[in-house]
Amino acid sequence: MKSYFLLIVSVFILFTNCNSDEKAVYNKNNNDVNKKVKALLSEMTLDEKIAELTQDAPANDRLGIPFMKYGEALHGLWLVLDYYGNTTVYPQAVACASTWEPELIKKMASQTALEARALGVTHCYSPNLDVYAGDARYGRVEESYGEDPYLVSRMGVAFIQGLQGTGDEQFDKNHVIATAKHFVGYPENRRGINGGFSDMSERRLREVYLPSFEAAVKEAHVGSVMPGHQDYNGVPCHMNTWLLKDILRDELGFDGFIVSDNNDVGRIETMHFISETRTKAAILGLKAGVDMDLVIGKNVELATYHANVLKDTVIQDPSLMPYIDKATSRILTAKYKLGLFDAEPKEIDEETVNAGREEHREFALEVAEKSIIMLKNDDNLLPIDLSKIKSLAVIGPNAHEKRPKKGTYELLGGYSGLPPYYVSVLDGLKKKVGDKVKINYAKGCDINSFSKEGFPAAVSAAKKSDAVVLVVGSSHKTCGEGGDRSDLDLYGVQNELVELIHKTGKPVIVVLINGRPLSINYIAENIPSILETWYGGMRAGDAVANVIFGDVNPGGKLTMSFPRSVGQVPVTYLERPDFIGSGKGKYRFSDKSPLFPFGYGLSYTTFEYSAPKLEQNVISVDGSTTVSVEVTNTGDREGDEVVQIYVRDDYASVGRYLKMLKGFQRITLQPGETKKVSFKLGFDELNILNQDMKKVVEPGTFTISVGKSSLDADLKVVKLTVKE
Repeated sequence: MKSYFLLIVSVFILFTNCNSDEKAVYNKNNNDVNKKVKALLSEMTLDEKIAELTQDAPANDRLGIPFMKYGEALHGLWLVLDYYGNTTVYPQAVACASTWEPELIKKMASQTALEARALGVTHCYSPNLDVYAGDARYGRVEESYGEDPYLVSRMGVAFIQGLQGTGDEQFDKNHVIATAKHFVGYPENRRGINGGFSDMSERRLREVYLPSFEAAVKEAHVGSVMPGHQDYNGVPCHMNTWLLKDILRDELGFDGFIVSDNNDVGRIETMHFISETRTKAAILGLKAGVDMDLVIGKNVELATYHANVLKDTVIQDPSLMPYIDKATSRILTAKYKLGLFDAEPKEIDEETVNAGREEHREFALEVAEKSIIMLKNDDNLLPIDLSKIKSLAVIGPNAHEKRPKKGTYELLGGYSGLPPYYVSVLDGLKKKVGDKVKINYAKGCDINSFSKEGFPAAVSAAKKSDAVVLVVGSSHKTCGEGGDRSDLDLYGVQNELVELIHKTGKPVIVVLINGRPLSINYIAENIPSILETWYGGMRAGDAVANVIFGDVNPGGKLTMSFPRSVGQVPVTYLERPDFIGSGKGKYRFSDKSPLFPFGYGLSYTTFEYSAPKLEQNVISVDGSTTVSVEVTNTGDREGDEVVQIYVRDDYASVGRYLKMLKGFQRITLQPGETKKVSFKLGFDELNILNQDMKKVVEPGTFTISVGKSSLDADLKVVKLTVKE
C-alpha cells in the first residue's frame, strides 16, 4: 500500500505541475510511459489485468485507469451498435482510392479523428489494408483500396497519418489510434467467401499482401493491428506466432497492441476446431500476442479474455502470467499515449460534436467528385448542356433512397455511420436543374427483387424525356461483409431494365452505384456513357450531378479491374507470364483481358504523353535515378490526369509480375498546359524478392512504363540498365 500511495502522490504532483502541452510530451516519452506502466502494473490484481484485455474495458476507479472507447472509421465515424445520426459519411474506401490522391484520404481521416474525439472515441478499427485479390465475388471488396500493393500502401499510410497524427501531434487531443486490418492475406481464399481459408506461398504473401502492413508499421507507425478471421496455411491468424510475432513484431518492428477481430480468439475453438475449450483458445491467442479480445456486445458466452475463463488457469500455471502482463502493458501504454490518464471525463455536448461539420460535409463532396470514373463516353454525350434539354428521366433502383427508420442507408456501403442526410442522385439532379428541366422519376425495379412491375412506368418516364440517367449497381443488400456472390452480373432484373430503356432510343447515361466490380457486358457494349461512382458518401448525388452537367470533369481511375464474367476471376493486372508469354492470351472461347483495366478512366478532355526520359540510363545496384514525362492537356477544358509508372525487371533469378505499379501522381492541367512529372527509381522501386526471400536489386535491364492506365497501349516505355 505504501508504494501505491507514493505512486498516486507522484502522479498528482507531476500532472498538476504540467500544462496540457507538457502532458502531451510526457505521454509520448517512451521511457516515462514505460516506467509509469510498469509501476501501475505492479499494483494491479489479476482480475484487473484480465479486465483490461477487452474492448471498451470499463474504467478502473481504484487505480484511475481510464476507459478507451472504440469505433469504426473506414469512411467516417461509426459507433458500432449505435447509429448516432450526425457523423460525416465520406465515400467508401474503394471510392476514396479511386481519387488516386492520398492527401485527400489523409485529410478525410483527420476530420474523422476530430469527430471521434468529440464523441469520446479514441480507438478506431480502420483502415482496411487488404489488397483485393481480383475475385469480386468477395463482398468486402468495397472496403479495399484496390488490387495493387503499392496503391493500397500509399492510401493506407495517408489514412493512418490522418487519423493518428504525425510527429508531436500523434495521438494528441485531435487524433486517435488506427487499426490496420486484416493481418494478413485475408482476401486470398478459394471461393470468394468472407473468412475463407488462405493457402498461399510465402512469396505471394510478401509480394502482394504484406507491403501495405509494412508501410503502416514502418512509415505511419500504426498503433494497433487486427488479424484476419481466417487461417493462413492451416494456422488460424489469431494463434499464428510466425505472423504475429516473427513477422509483425520482430521483422517489421510493430510495437503497438493487437486487437482480435470479433469473437476470433474464441473461434480458435468454435470455427477452426483447434482447441477443445475456450480456455485453451485464450491461451493460444495470448501466447501468439493477441492483446485485446474483441467481443462486440460483450457476450460473456463468447468472451475468452475473461476472468471466468482465464483466472483459475493462470493461478494454477504462473508461467502464463508474463503473457497477461505483456498484453495489459501494451493496452495501458496506448492509453497513456492517447493522454487518457490526463483527461477529465466530460459529457458530450451537441455544440462540440457539430463544430466544423459543415466543412467536413463539403469535403465529403470534394472526395466524391474526385472519385468518379468515366468508363465510356461515346459521341461526347456527357456533359449534358443544361440549356439544350427540357426533360430528364431519372430511373433505377439506386437513383433514390429515403432515410431509413433504423440502421443506415443501403447506398453508403458497409461500416457506415448515419449521416444527418443523404443526397441521392435524384436529389442531386433536382437540386442542380431547379425549375429549368422537368425530372421524370421512376424506380423501375428493386435492387434485390425479380419483380418487373415497375418496368412500364420506367419506360414511360424515358419516352417523355430528352435523356435518361439510369442508376443501377448494388447496395448493402447485395454487397459488403457477408454479401458474397456466386456471379457478378447485375442482380435481379436490373439488366433487363437497362435493355428496355436502351430500346426506347433515348440517350442513356448509366450511373453505377456499387461496391464491387461487375460484369456489365451489355452496358459496356450498348450504353454510350457510363460513370462508375461506387458508394459516394452522403453527398453522392451532388457529385454525380456536378459531373453529369460538367461543373466537374471526372478524373478518377479504377483501382480494380472489371471482369467480363465470373468465370474470369481472379482478374487483375498483376499477372505473371503465361504459356504464350504475353499474359494476355485468351480462353478458348472468350477474351482473357478485363472489361475495364486497372488504372483506367476517361475525361472530358484529352491528354498527350511525351516519351519518358531517364536522368541516368545506367545506374549501380545501390544507385538511383529519376524518370520524367511531360503531360499536355490537348483538349478545351481543365482536367485531372493520374500519371502512373510501372516497373519490371526484365531478366531475374525468380519469376516476376509483368509489371508492378511503383508510383503515381494526380495532376490538374489547363487547356494547352504541359506539366513535367518525375518519379524516383531506386531500391524501393527496383527490388525483387530473391530465392531466399530477401529484397535485392539485381543487375540487368528494367522496363519502365509510364502512362494513363495499366494497359500496354496506354503506356510509353524506356529501358534502364542496372550494373554491379
